[in-house]
Amino acid sequence: MTIHQQQLKKTISETEIELIKACKAGDRQAQSRLYHRYAQSMLNVAYRIVWNKEDARDVLQEAFIKIFRGMDALKEVNTFPAWVKRIVVNTAINHHNKNGKWSFLELTDQDTPELTETIDENSIQLNVKNIKQGLLKLPKGYRTVLSLYLIEGYDHKEIASILNITVSTSITQYNRGKKRLKELLTAEQ
Repeated sequence: MTIHQQQLKKTISETEIELIKACKAGDRQAQSRLYHRYAQSMLNVAYRIVWNKEDARDVLQEAFIKIFRGMDALKEVNTFPAWVKRIVVNTAINHHNKNGKWSFLELTDQDTPELTETIDENSIQLNVKNIKQGLLKLPKGYRTVLSLYLIEGYDHKEIASILNITVSTSITQYNRGKKRLKELLTAEQ
């Protein structure tokens, strides 16, 4: 089970359920409280897709407009956190599509993902700042797939669906991105 699938199964508190119901009823104070409860974590999600602070803030605002306008579409209140995250991810991807192109290495049917290489992920002992700087140096395709897979917990099938690429392209972007990130981080030591 992926991290993303585990998040779907998480239960939320009774207080949060009441807050969501109040939002559905149009209570502006409840909307403000719900926004503040989710804003920072969803800003981080948006940032890891668009990699620009101002764009991430724009994505967050646009996503929450969609969230509050679409509350009636939410059938299962317990799925609210995953529903919010999905809207933020989709809004970030749409924002990026409007403002730039993804740079993915597209594969033909004869190409196979580079799955044979193994990288000892524990061998690199670096701080978060170095990793973030390394991620920023990667091409957008690598960076986005790495973020969605490693940080957001999506599997390759989900990433392929979100980014409208093939599963093998997602796997290849992940493997090549991870390899390139390791090279960048090792060179900085």
